[in-house]
Amino acid sequence: MTFSIRKILVPTDFSDFSVNAANYAIELAKKFDAEVTLLYVLQDAVALFPEPGVTFPAPGNYLQELQESAKKSLERLCESLPEEITINTELRNGPPFVEILRCAREGDYDMIVLGTHGRSGLAHVLLGSVAEKVVRKAECPVLTVRPDEHKFEMP
Repeated sequence: MTFSIRKILVPTDFSDFSVNAANYAIELAKKFDAEVTLLYVLQDAVALFPEPGVTFPAPGNYLQELQESAKKSLERLCESLPEEITINTELRNGPPFVEILRCAREGDYDMIVLGTHGRSGLAHVLLGSVAEKVVRKAECPVLTVRPDEHKFEMP
């Protein structure tokens, strides 16, 4: 059985956690001569409102402005990373974990590398975890990168 990494998907929310994961992905890409794709998923506006039937009148070009802002943020992140490897960007709309999984499958990615916020307890229950859903449902290997301040201390 041969194992190779040609394409690495790095979902980002532009937080320090996801930038840290992107740096891990870049180091892996250098070792395997792979390419990296930075993915940002714009959450559906409807998903932000818990009440069924509530509509959100988008003022002017609100969605288009969000997309343009996300594209610029992806470009800035890409520019801040080492240029030694091929780095692509992709922007999608929808529920983040669904779009991450869809992108990984459609793009035939060999690995997903994503940062975690390190939440636990009630914060994890209330906020959910995109990373956890991706780990459980992805068809390819997933590397999660935890924040340094959340290292487990042995008793």
